[in-house]
Amino acid sequence: MLKSKIHRATITEADLNYEGSLTIDKDLLDAVDLHPYERVMVYNINNGERFDTYAIEGEAGSGVIGLNGAAARKGLVGDQIIIVSYAFFSEEELSGYNPKIVLLNKANKIKKWLRR
Repeated sequence: MLKSKIHRATITEADLNYEGSLTIDKDLLDAVDLHPYERVMVYNINNGERFDTYAIEGEAGSGVIGLNGAAARKGLVGDQIIIVSYAFFSEEELSGYNPKIVLLNKANKIKKWLRR
């Protein structure tokens, strides 16, 4: 099941020489219950690229969304992406369950909660 989704994040940096991963502003990680080193799937709205990697914590309040390592080849600064994570749930856990989904503005601040 979908666990977390950050919709329309704007890539702010790309570092091909970093070891790999996706840097995400700590405030956004906390908002959608993502954890450092958690596996995430990334969908680039601008070019259709789809890949998976893991999240790392960026500075809180910075709005940073950074493609690192090989992922830096999958998008450009300014591209918009969707970041999602999935999890396994029991039938009991699904009763009343809602994923945490946010829509961001161009500065990577929460514009709207789509689900909490």
